[in-house]
Amino acid sequence: MSERPIWAPWRIEYITGPKDGECIFCAAASSNNTDPAHTPIDRTDHCLTILNAYPYAPAHVMVAPVRHVGALEDLTSEEMLDTMRLARRSILAIGKAMTPDGFNVGFNLGKVAGAGIADHLHLHVVPRWSGDTNFMPVLADTNVIPQALEATREVLLEGLAGTGDL
Repeated sequence: MSERPIWAPWRIEYITGPKDGECIFCAAASSNNTDPAHTPIDRTDHCLTILNAYPYAPAHVMVAPVRHVGALEDLTSEEMLDTMRLARRSILAIGKAMTPDGFNVGFNLGKVAGAGIADHLHLHVVPRWSGDTNFMPVLADTNVIPQALEATREVLLEGLAGTGDL
């Protein structure tokens, strides 16, 4: 099969951008930024949820402790519990707002396991739909995200409003 380029402009910023700047999770924890990729959509005293700026699927979010910590075994009990609480709230909100058929939820622990940001632990919550693997990733290892981050943020904020207390 011959390789044919497919235009995926949202990826170039990540590919060519600096990787040694401020941690995105620490920036989100301390910022009043209005950029949807760097503003928490949900938060507790110990953890926060942000949209993945380079998502695998629409509404792909990441839950991370506020404290800069890289290892699961270094989390406090409160951080562990809040990570799972926010993951559950994300699943409820995404389920309500976007009706996926399932979810991938998990940690990539270490660079060799696929962690793009290995020094700040984070949990991925990725909604999945039946048939969401189409010709794009099969032929070109490229995914098409049909919704802008701003629109995804609004839909998830509406969904979070109905999930109740932790």
